Amino acid sequence: MSVNASIACIAMTVLASGSIVAAQAADQPPGGQELPSYEVPIKPDAAEAYWSPDSRYLIAQTRDPDATPGARGPGALTWIFSADGRESWRVNDRGQDACSFFFPDGKRIVWTSTRDNMQMPVGDWSDSDNYPQGGEIYVSDLNGKNARRMTSNKYYEAEVSVSPDGQWITFGRQIDGKMDIWVMAADGSKEWQVTKTDDWQEGAPFFMPDNEHIIFRAWKRSDYKVVKPTPMTIMSIRKDGSDWRRHTYDNGMNWHPTPAPDGRHYVYVKALSPTNWEIYLGDLAGGEHRRLTYYDKLDILAHISPDGKKMNWGRATGERFMSNIRTFVMDVSSLDIGPDRRVPWDPAWGTPMTAEGQAAR
Repeated sequence: MSVNASIACIAMTVLASGSIVAAQAADQPPGGQELPSYEVPIKPDAAEAYWSPDSRYLIAQTRDPDATPGARGPGALTWIFSADGRESWRVNDRGQDACSFFFPDGKRIVWTSTRDNMQMPVGDWSDSDNYPQGGEIYVSDLNGKNARRMTSNKYYEAEVSVSPDGQWITFGRQIDGKMDIWVMAADGSKEWQVTKTDDWQEGAPFFMPDNEHIIFRAWKRSDYKVVKPTPMTIMSIRKDGSDWRRHTYDNGMNWHPTPAPDGRHYVYVKALSPTNWEIYLGDLAGGEHRRLTYYDKLDILAHISPDGKKMNWGRATGERFMSNIRTFVMDVSSLDIGPDRRVPWDPAWGTPMTAEGQAAR
């Protein structure tokens, strides 16, 4: 999802499969201990990446000189690369690209691009008052061949992902300044609007392992650009729009939740200060949240691999808060959040919300 926004050398040994053999940060920051991690050795910057079904590859929008320039500099195009950095290839060759995701069959991908609407204003992926219009959703082979355009309306459409069973695509769509979650069948045969609130701006939707519930973040338009960082809340909802629930309760920024394979936990971004954003492991069942990164700048957009053993995320490695964002991979096998620990969705998790966005109790 779009960002509303120098680490020392990391020693590592990586198998060709991308699994971590040994890795340790050279200058572990005080106050906490990160699990072993490494920087994926690819050339372009890549902040938002998602794992392939075999937990070996990542798909991401990366800075690319062939992309249409954006409002804040170079644009991005969709790339796939192995977690060890030894393989990489570009999926799309023009326009500006946003989010992308693998289908569970490992043979297809879904991605967002302005490639067919390049005459429209480039906009700014980081400013919801100026999102790029004309971003459409595409499904293709892993190399971008046999691309099929799934939408055709010239709205802002991005923040796309696929259900674990491959039957559904969920995404964010902005109409008249209102951001909501939508779902369509994987073949594009039907689509419907899931959220329909006025003040809440819902986005970054991801299906839980049960293929029925969607976890997402939401902020209020009444807070946007008034409070910084923008307060965000982690929520869930069934794909038919029922059973809307809230899962975080503070007034801070809780952003970009992605589910773990165990069906209970998720990783997300928490802003500890305007210039210190960290990755946390959340618990839908109400357990204590665990901090996973310890870095005094920007850590964002985490995703747990389908085997539950690795977590990737984006880390700003430059001098400035959001500069030189690189992809990192952490060994999270010790957290026991893999598919072998899978639990069913519990209807008691979270606090029910009304259709108007108020707590139901």
